[in-house]
Amino acid sequence: MSHDDHSTQIRLCIDRMRSGDTSARDELLGHASERLTRLTRKMLRDFPGVHRWEQTDDVLQNAALRLCRALGEVQPTTVADFLRLAAAQIRRELLDLARRYSGPHGLGAHHASEVGAGTAPAAAAEPSVTDTTHDPDRLSAWTDFHREVEALPAEEREAFDLLFYQGLPQAEAAAVLDVSVRTIKRRWQAARLRLVQNLGGKMPGL
Repeated sequence: MSHDDHSTQIRLCIDRMRSGDTSARDELLGHASERLTRLTRKMLRDFPGVHRWEQTDDVLQNAALRLCRALGEVQPTTVADFLRLAAAQIRRELLDLARRYSGPHGLGAHHASEVGAGTAPAAAAEPSVTDTTHDPDRLSAWTDFHREVEALPAEEREAFDLLFYQGLPQAEAAAVLDVSVRTIKRRWQAARLRLVQNLGGKMPGL
């Protein structure tokens, strides 16, 4: 599907939802689902221990509920408004997920798992020396990453949301925001530089 077709579908759904068509909201949720699934797998692909508790479908459902509630409170009027809202819900769900499993008190830090073990969770315990299925510090880095993205200046966060959380090419993001590709590139580079600085050079998401 081309960008124009994709944007047109979102715009039509927004118009239908604003006119009272409840099925349009479900279609809008579907537009956010694929990107959320890909980002969740990217964040958790090195953490099979986490997958034992939190499947991608569960994360998707939680984020969909977030977005559904958000659409009930604030109805977007433009494609950019919807994509911005969807990116915020995706980011916050991923942030909560990373927080849940990172750090010394997270679930990941209290799960011991041998390589080649079955899929059933082991009893909570200190990680064994042979445990290579998770690294809470790396999940903690994702926590910091999502938190710092949330704190970016508005224009930089808007560009970052469309390029990273929504996966739009730069030309498409520029069209959605009605700015030049050069402007998108400048905001993207500024956001990445700021994140690198604030994260001490560690960028798990890029």
